[in-house]
Amino acid sequence: MPIEANNMETEFKYTPGCATKSAKAGTLSRKQREFYEKNGFLVIPKLIPEDLIDACHRQFLDVIDGRIPKGGITMMKDISLRGKSGYTNERVVNKIQDWVWDEVFSKYILHPHLLDYVENFTGPNIMAMHTMLINKPPDSGKLTSRHPWHQDLHYFPFRPADQIVAAWTAMEHIDGNNGCLVAFPGTHREETLYQHEYPEWEDGVNKMYHGVRGMDHKPKVELHMEKGDTVFFHPLMVHGSGPNKTANFRKAISCHFASSDCHYIDVRGTSQQSIADEVQAITQKRGLTDLTFQDIWHMRSRCVRGLQGKL
Repeated sequence: MPIEANNMETEFKYTPGCATKSAKAGTLSRKQREFYEKNGFLVIPKLIPEDLIDACHRQFLDVIDGRIPKGGITMMKDISLRGKSGYTNERVVNKIQDWVWDEVFSKYILHPHLLDYVENFTGPNIMAMHTMLINKPPDSGKLTSRHPWHQDLHYFPFRPADQIVAAWTAMEHIDGNNGCLVAFPGTHREETLYQHEYPEWEDGVNKMYHGVRGMDHKPKVELHMEKGDTVFFHPLMVHGSGPNKTANFRKAISCHFASSDCHYIDVRGTSQQSIADEVQAITQKRGLTDLTFQDIWHMRSRCVRGLQGKL
């Protein structure tokens, strides 16, 4: 069942997927809060201005094409094109992350309207923990442009989960044809972090695309969004996306925010140890051999409002 993010009215109607403008910008109404608590997500239409999205789009192309230094930005590539030539960088690079200090991209995580909404979930002291620009290319036919069902908390060695929220903004029209987000409403209320692993897909899985099995029987909804629409969702809500079946790219910009009062946990011996080992192995290849999983996350973070705390 698709949800149209732009089908809004000033007076909130409690319909699955419906969000609205609240009386005070950035403040959730009671029904918006109830919707989020029940479903684990909430869409706010036209939250991010188009000129900022366009600037981030240009910066993405400049970074991947080498026109400006990438600094500490990490670029990730479509596994189906490994070893192949003749493709543009935009076709090959399906995600960049760790741009928290980039002059242009950081305008997104510092945008006051975005942070006003984030504050409803994290409180006044806000850390930007994980920054991404996701570039879902036209699928090569190998279905590697899809993203398996997963929970974001799988990747995070900090808690509590209820003080963490993702903000995910459409950079263009997004629907089921080009691989919109698919949400499993209410799965966050199970308060369970499921076992994640690489899915056994015939043509391979992109790096770090861990997933949860046995979810297909659960109710799910497609989030159809327009440029500037932003969905906020809980780190335990299961979600993912399908392949991009169009000839165009599907881009979104995203950040996971957390209260600076959150604390780090030891994930050794838990279901998260596999992702911790994988991240540390990549970091060690870059010559950073003495960093813990928690150290790596601390390096990626930035205080964007209020006071910095334990994170």
